[in-house]
This record gives sequence, structure tokens and C-alpha cells, in this order.
Amino acid sequence: MARFDGRTALVTGGASGIGRQTALRLAAEGATVVVADVQDGPGAEVAAAIEKTGGTALYLHLDVTDEAAWASAVAEVQSRFAGLDILVNNAGLGHAETLEETTLALYEKVVAVTQTSVFLGTKAFAPLLKASPAAAVVNISSIFGASGGFGTSPAYHAAKGAVRTLTKNVAVEWAPLGIRVNSIHPGFIETPMMGDTDQEPYVATTPLGRVGRPEEVAAAIVFLASDDASFITGAELFVDGGYIAR
Repeated sequence: MARFDGRTALVTGGASGIGRQTALRLAAEGATVVVADVQDGPGAEVAAAIEKTGGTALYLHLDVTDEAAWASAVAEVQSRFAGLDILVNNAGLGHAETLEETTLALYEKVVAVTQTSVFLGTKAFAPLLKASPAAAVVNISSIFGASGGFGTSPAYHAAKGAVRTLTKNVAVEWAPLGIRVNSIHPGFIETPMMGDTDQEPYVATTPLGRVGRPEEVAAAIVFLASDDASFITGAELFVDGGYIAR
């Protein structure tokens, strides 16, 4: 029996990068997976790939900054699958500007996608998660949610730091209900967000001497979502090649 047989998971930002690999890994271990994103083509391709290998998946167009869209997502998941057991809040938006270069509009956009979405999604799915006998929430923060990084991208740092603390707050509230809430903190991972930038600065500051792969982060996410992590809540797991340990 696979670890997630009979369970339904929703992954935001599931069309690419870490989200894509997480959706595929959850499905490979038996979960029904809702792939949520605004990238309709790539998102539908992930769902199709899961179904091609015998899994069950649904692509759902979801603007994670829109409270009404979250309400619609809850209704769709309830109608199709009768509940939700695992929520992976993975959607995020980065930027490279310094503090002085960051406009208010950019700051608010990054915070909305990266931080507010976690609040909206967790709140919206609270009733279904509370009805699940084995609910887990995994929020994707970052090494930049716990460090100053390179002194750029202040909105991203602020948003990821908030995700880190919000995770602990909800974990304490929901612990008596048996719902586990944890955060993952990726380091430098080869994803579309990294783009075509020179990897050498990232490699130079990572003790393991390389950037990470999306599937390595997905493995950690799936662990925290599983019963193998049944006594872990409010924790933060760094998947960063040793960056934070420096």
C-alpha cells in the first residue's frame, strides 16, 4: 500500500519546478492530486502525466491572491473528491531589486503571491482539513525567510519570513486537532525562478557545492505530508545544501 492511498492533495504552483515534482511524487505514492496554477498549459500537462501513469489528477486554474478563487477551489475539490487531506502552499514570486529599487506595487504583488496566498489557502481549506483524519499542510518558505541573503529582494524575504512564522502559529492552533503544519526552506534550486542566471555565486555559498534539484525538495515535502512525520509540527526543514549552517 502506498503512503497516500485514499488521500487527496492540492499543490499550488503545481505547473512547474518544485510544485510539479511534488505533484508527481505525491501521485506516484498514491495520492489524488489537484494541480493548481495560473499556467494552464503546463498545469494541464502535469495532470495529464499523472493520469497517463494510472494516477488521478485534476488541473485547477487558481489565482492564489484571490479569496473568491480559493472559495471556488474548495467547492470544486469538495464536489470532485469529497475532501482534502494535504495542502502544499508552494506558489511564490521572486524579484531581484534592492530596497530602493522596489516599488510599493512590486512589494505588494510579491507579498500577495508568496505570503497572503498561504493565509488565504489555509483558511479556505480549513473546514476540509479539519474533517480529514490525517491532514497535513506544508508551506514553502525559503532560506531567505531566515536569512538576509545577498541584501536584495526585500519583498521576497519579508514574505517568506512571514510564511515561516505563520506556519508555526497555525501549527500551534491546530495541534489539538491533529493537523500538522510545517514549512520547507529550499536553498538554491534549479527551477524556472532561477532562470538563466549564473549559478556560480549560488554554488560558491552552498557547502555541498552545487544547486539543488526540484525533486530533492519534493522528497522533503512529501515526507512532511506523510505519516512518517506524524510527530512533527511547527517545524522548519531546510533543503539547502548546508547554506544556513555556514
